[in-house]
Amino acid sequence: MANSKNQVKNPKMHVKKGDTVQVISGRDKGKVGEVLQAIPQSSQVVIKGVNIRTKHVKAQQEGESGQIATFEAPIHSSNVMLYSTKEKVASRVCYTFTEDGRKVRMLKKTGEIID
Repeated sequence: MANSKNQVKNPKMHVKKGDTVQVISGRDKGKVGEVLQAIPQSSQVVIKGVNIRTKHVKAQQEGESGQIATFEAPIHSSNVMLYSTKEKVASRVCYTFTEDGRKVRMLKKTGEIID
């Protein structure tokens, strides 16, 4: 199932692009942001305003000056929890069915339906 880089072939992640999440461990613990990108191959997510990295970019043409670019680096999805903006609380996710039979994600603490 896993290949040589310790990556799972078809992982299931509890967060999706556009979700509001809170970081629960690491240097950015406690920060809340929106998921900009989900990378299921490595179970990582890119969150707006979290895990900011700087990169020194060399000048491409003669006479042009170099730059210092900042960007959000991915963090592992196990280090984030879904966040309720109404209740201002982070919660685990559970799956439930609606009246019309759709499977949806729900926050355990608040009962708020995400999808």
